[in-house]
Formats: sequence, C-alpha cells, structure tokens
Amino acid sequence: MERQYMWGNDSVSLAFEVNADEHVSLSRIVFGMVEKVFAQRLPLAEIILSGTGHWIACDRLIHTTIGRDLVLLSFDERTKGESRCLDVKMRDEQHALDVVVTYVISPGTSVVCTYATVINRGAGHVFLESVTSAVLPMGSMSNDETWKKEWILLEGHYDWLGEGRWSYTKCSDLFPVLRQELTNHNPRSEHAVVSTGTWSTGGSVPMAFLESQETGNVWAFQVEHNGAWRWEIGDNTVDGYFALSGPTSVNHSWMKDLGEGESFATVPASFVMGGDMQTTVEEMTKYRRIGRLVDESSAVSQVIFNDYMNTINGDPTTEKLLPLISSAAQVGCEVFVIDCGWYDDSGDWWPSVGEWKPSKTRFPGPRGIGEVIDAIKEAGMVPGLWLEPEVIGIKSPVAQELPDSAFFQRNGQRVVEQERYILDLRDESARRYLDGVVDRLIGDYGVQYFKMDYNVSPGAGTDYHADSVGDGLLGHNRAFLDWVDGLHRRYPKLILENCSSGGMREDFAQTSRFQVQSTSDQQDYRLYPVIAATAPLMVLPEQAASWAYPQAEMDAEQTAFNINTTFLGRFFLSGYINQMEEWQKNIIQQGIQAYREHVQPMIGESVPLWPLGLPSWDSAVVALGVKASQRTIVTVWARNAPETVKEVALFLPHLHGEGVQCRTIFPVGPAFDEWDAKWSEADSSLIVSIPHGMYASRSFELVEKGGETLLS
Repeated sequence: MERQYMWGNDSVSLAFEVNADEHVSLSRIVFGMVEKVFAQRLPLAEIILSGTGHWIACDRLIHTTIGRDLVLLSFDERTKGESRCLDVKMRDEQHALDVVVTYVISPGTSVVCTYATVINRGAGHVFLESVTSAVLPMGSMSNDETWKKEWILLEGHYDWLGEGRWSYTKCSDLFPVLRQELTNHNPRSEHAVVSTGTWSTGGSVPMAFLESQETGNVWAFQVEHNGAWRWEIGDNTVDGYFALSGPTSVNHSWMKDLGEGESFATVPASFVMGGDMQTTVEEMTKYRRIGRLVDESSAVSQVIFNDYMNTINGDPTTEKLLPLISSAAQVGCEVFVIDCGWYDDSGDWWPSVGEWKPSKTRFPGPRGIGEVIDAIKEAGMVPGLWLEPEVIGIKSPVAQELPDSAFFQRNGQRVVEQERYILDLRDESARRYLDGVVDRLIGDYGVQYFKMDYNVSPGAGTDYHADSVGDGLLGHNRAFLDWVDGLHRRYPKLILENCSSGGMREDFAQTSRFQVQSTSDQQDYRLYPVIAATAPLMVLPEQAASWAYPQAEMDAEQTAFNINTTFLGRFFLSGYINQMEEWQKNIIQQGIQAYREHVQPMIGESVPLWPLGLPSWDSAVVALGVKASQRTIVTVWARNAPETVKEVALFLPHLHGEGVQCRTIFPVGPAFDEWDAKWSEADSSLIVSIPHGMYASRSFELVEKGGETLLS
C-alpha cells in the first residue's frame, strides 16, 4: 500500500510517496501558487560504486542499481537557524550503505536546497564513483514521448572576455522522437554539461532554466560548488528529468574510498519552479540574498575605483597612483583598489606572485606603499589591494620556503600552470601562510578590501593524500571556502571581491561568501553591456561589478555609455580620470551622484528584469532593469543600431495604469539629446526612441502613482 509524507513551509511543500516495497520518491511539489505533479517517479538519490552500475545501458547520472534499490528508513525533521531541514534516510542492504538526502528550505523563498550523504555501514571499503545532489522529473503535461515538445532549455555559456552568453534550445531538438516503445527499452539520451578544474564558470555555468511551453512555468536549478560539477537533462520515455552533481569518476577522475563508518556528503544543489521566468529569477535572487554568508553592513554598494582596466594594467607606482587617487576621490569614489603588480620588483609580476611584500622600486619613498595607502585614506576612501592567494609564482621565494605538501601534486611532482604553483588549502602550512599574509597587510597598512583573483586552473586536481585527483581537488575546494569563512570571522567588516580572470568563478559557493563579483575582463566598452545585463542571472545585482573605464579621448556619449554599464550593479570604475577635462569628470561625477541617489538605496533589495528579453552577444539594443517596491530603474544601451530600429518597447508588466511616470536619470544635461520615452498603458510598456549609428545609453526611473517619487 502506498503512503504519503508531506513537508514544507508557507512558500513550498514537498509530497513524498512510499510504495509497497518501501521505495520513496517525490510525487508532487507546490511552489507558492505553482503545483508540479510527477506522474513518473525517480529515486531521491542515484549512486554508483565501483562494482555497481546502471540497471539499463547508459552513461547518465540516473538509473543506477543502488538508486533503484534504496528503501526508506525514516523521515526526520529538524531546524538549522531559521531554516527547516528534512532528512530522508534510506538504506541499500546489499552494499551496506545508508543514504540520507537532506532538503533545506528558508523563510522568504520557495527555493529548495538539497544534498546527499552516503555512509558505509559495512565492514569493508566501498569506492564511490558518483553521487547525485539532486534528481527530479520535469513533470511534463503529456505523460508520453511528446514531453520533449513542451520544454525549452536556457543555458549559459561563459568564456574569458565572453561571459553572459545565454541561449535557448528546444528539448525536441536535443531529444528527437525515437519510437523507443518498439524496443521496449528506456532511451539513453542526455544533454550533459560539465566543468572540470576550479574555473566553475569557465566554459558553461552550473545553472540552467527549463521553460514549459504548455504552462509558462519555469524550472531553475544550480550546483553550488566552486570546483568540478555536472548537470544533465535527459529523456526518460514519458518525461524529462534533470540531475545535478559534483565531481564524478567518468568526468573528473573522482573516486572516494569509504571505510567502515565513514561518510561522504555531496556538494549542495538547489531548485525552484515559478509561474514564469521573471518569478523564477526573483525566487533565485531572494534565495541568494538570504544565503549570503557575509556581514550585510559590509555589502553596501560602495563606489569602487580600481587602477587596472585600460589604465595602469598591472604597472602601479607611487607616481602613477597619487594623481589617480586624487581624481577618484574628486568624482566621489569610496574605495580605491591597487590592482596587480604592487609587489613586483622585477617588472614581470606574473611569475613572482606569492610573497605579497610591497615593491621598493615601485614605491621608492621612505614610507613605500604606505605613502600611497595613506593618500587613499586621507582622501576619504577605503584602501584595497589585489591578491591571487591560491597561487605561488615559480620565481617567488615562497615557492622554496613552503613544503611540497602545501602545493597541488600529481605523480610526485608539483602541478605547474603558466609559471605558477597552486596552493593546496587542505594543508595547514598553506592556510597558515595565507592567514599571515592577510594579517600583515591589514595590520601594517589598514587594508580593508581585497580583490581576490585566480587566473589559472590546476586541471583534474591533486593526488597527494587523496583517494583520487578529483578527491584532492574537492578537498581543496572545500578548504578554500572554509579559509574564506575564517577571514570573515576574524575580520567581519573586510570587503572581499571575487575575481577569476573576470567571471570564471561565479558559482554560488563563491558568491555567497564575497561582497563583490567581478563580471569580466572585457576591455571593449562596446561589448560589455551584454555581460553586465546578464550578470544578475548568476549573482545578486548589488554584487555585480561590471567595469566602467571612460578614457580622456572619449566624447560625452561614450563616457556616459561606460558609466551606464556599471550603473545597475556594484559601481566599478577605472580609467585615467586625472587626464580628463572638467566636463568629462563632471559626467562621471553626475553618474556617481545619480547612482547614490537612485540606485544605492534600493539595489540591495532589488530583483532584476529584462524588458527586451535576454540579449544575444550582437544585440543592437540591450536593456536591464531592477525593481524594488514601487520603483523601477531601466538602463538601455544602443550599440550602433541600424536605421530600421527607431524605437523599442520595454515590456514592464509589473507596472500598470495611467499613473506611471518616467524620467531620464543618467545622463542628463545640455551635452545629451533627450531620448523620447513614453509610457503605454495598453501594453504596460515604455516606448523608447533609439539613436542609430552610434553607441549611446540612458537610464530611466519609473515610479507608479502613489509610490515614493523623485520626479520633478
């Protein structure tokens, strides 16, 4: 006889079904007003051990014999802080395994976080080769092979300089009709996306969306890991499914040896369904904000100046920095960051990283770099420094001072990537060394901001003191997060920026621990809007640091275009401001003032929206909006639009009625033509005129009647 078990809160509820053989599965999930019923069931966890495999021929995460054979032991509810947790305990008698799938829900969001724990109850050893963090049916309406016509997949493609490229694919194009009923076998089709090494978003991203063409409902799921991961969607005859995991044997050279009584916990994953794309994104945004592991007061969106991009480019000196500091303070910056190269005496900073002692040739005065940092403080700004803590250059003296155990190794040799060794944060001496570096820089100079970069990846991992190279990598990934957590415990007000050649590590494990996220190293201002506009799919709006780097040779429109690229995120400025004329400085200052007045007060509670839909890389017009309460701000970039594009309709369905007022908030003034912007009550759209044949941008504020208004 089947029985049901219900669990959840006001935002989400999960229904579990236990059949006569004591196999348990999810039968239904209610996300707020959206209900998803699963006609086809899947195990809560899928596991492969050495010596086991799948019960049908495939290379997928699902359909494992252990997953099929798991029987229920208990449902155990508990709390963790304000979150509710459910532990579904199961057992595989044949292999003496206990498996616990944990579901976590937090107040204020319908997103479900989940992970699995495997415990060896036998007397011998077992060798894990893959364990899912989450596996769910899509819940298709048809309940037959036509399910694949219902769903569209949205997935992200990242690359150095080319982050934020999202594309739609019909599931019917991924999974054709196969008439598998003639074979009486389940299909083997899957679309698997994999990341190796430690660039978690270096090619693809550990997140995707599935949109139903029947209902408009949208799934979102993500793997919350800063290292190797896999997600897949696939064909399961009468329905689709998605499965999420950390490292696996087949993809990441991962294996974990569990002795008697030992356990392994997977990396977390999360999922949610909303009534439409906007609702789903809003739920993920709320979840990420709730899940931040940093002091909220240090997450205030300060205006940041960094000396690198299209400016000093890794060649800082006292002479170059002092004029920049004065100019940055003049226009209204609140943080000044000295980027890479500040430690290098040789003129080749790349292979010399690791000692983190200021150069005496670059800063020759009696106070050395202290003269520069004092100038930052005296100008009323927070001083920041660039670090790449996880690497030691082969020319750094630290490379010989630290033991081999402090570094990634394979086959008895240190791993070398582009003239760098990679620190293994599982090692106490490596962590102790980095703690000493941070303590010294904070204690000696009063540094309150670190830009933490990461420009190489160690490949599959390290085999030193590990069951496999993938096991060593996972251990390091987790140790790095623990090290960052330790920094926040010791220095609660310390601001940390997450950078990895721009956006190569935008996973939630990282972004939950950093107040600022660099979105790209892209140096062409004309290409950056797409990156800036799509960044809030992966990170919170207040975290997203997209570069603005106006130059002295730029005209007014080009300068404002740059400023608008950073406007709806963490204000992130570079450029030789000291070489600019007053009129250009005034534009930058106006942008910062507009940011402080309109964006800063609401960005920390805002949710993103895309009134033109998600852009493609070559979109002639790009738009990003943020909304909070009754206020909406939208930035529109025109990128050499053809004459045929005379106007665009910015669809804003959350605004309605006659009382919607709109005004341009940046840029304004006699140097800029006013873009005609009219509210259309009939279709809840802002109709905006677009200039052609030029690169120009405007930011608009819209306020509903009765809302807090800043309109003249």
